[in-house]
Amino acid sequence: MTEKSEINSAADGTAFSREVAAKAARKLEARRNSTQGVWLGLGMMGLIGWSVVVPTLLGAALGIWLDKRHPGKHSWTLALLVAGLAIGCFNAWHWVAKEDKEMGEKQENNDD
Repeated sequence: MTEKSEINSAADGTAFSREVAAKAARKLEARRNSTQGVWLGLGMMGLIGWSVVVPTLLGAALGIWLDKRHPGKHSWTLALLVAGLAIGCFNAWHWVAKEDKEMGEKQENNDD
């Protein structure tokens, strides 16, 4: 082997070693916090579910109240139920996107 190829293979080995070390550290951290991860995941699912359910139920309740006070051709209950569902889904999507971004940034910081 020439001296130049030895230097290149050493540099590649160093980059590869850093990548393997970062992945191993992530796996060890995941093992240490495995129970926390499960509970965190379940809590997150519950939070996302409630962020959809609450606006939907509030829309339905407001629609029922409006239907009793101001009856008409169209159902306020159905319209506001759908509006509440749309708001809840948008809310959940926004929250999940924010959490995903934070997790990605945290992983990038751990890789460095």
